[in-house]
Amino acid sequence: MTEEIIIAGFGGQGVLSMGKILAYSGITENKEVSWMPSYGPEMRGGTANVSVIISDERISSPILQNFDTAIILNQQSMDKFESGVKPGGLLLYDPNGIIRHPTRKDINIYTIEGAAEAAKQKSSKTFNMIVLGAFLKIKPVVKMENVLKGLKKSLPERHHHLIPMNEEAIKVGLEKVKAVQTL
Repeated sequence: MTEEIIIAGFGGQGVLSMGKILAYSGITENKEVSWMPSYGPEMRGGTANVSVIISDERISSPILQNFDTAIILNQQSMDKFESGVKPGGLLLYDPNGIIRHPTRKDINIYTIEGAAEAAKQKSSKTFNMIVLGAFLKIKPVVKMENVLKGLKKSLPERHHHLIPMNEEAIKVGLEKVKAVQTL
């Protein structure tokens, strides 16, 4: 099993953190992992993306041109990465702020109202965990107990009191993800 993932959105949405948690989760499961962030100099508000590869075999290169999964959190990322999803692959997106929805007919498309659900929880910081939960519902590439270990490893110790809230956010994502188009 090899899963090649791109997560893309605005800086400040937790894009890099989501990728790091997936990477740590894969490491916990003794899988081969690559985590390669990319972000503009403006950071918060600018675009950010991270490619994550989780595999049972050695990873030859961390650089991806095409993806098994694209997790898209803003319009600029939709415009840039929709075409890079492999035929039969997955595109998961939050429709908040998306003007041009995906049009491809050869991929699986799901939505998660992560921004709206985070607002309901009164915590915008849980947005990325809601999206992560949605992804793991569709493609459980790592076990949930290892996601929690990855969360603990990626959060500074002073923020460990937020782990239960993030765990609840993951559960919301598991419940609220919706299929738009499945092959």
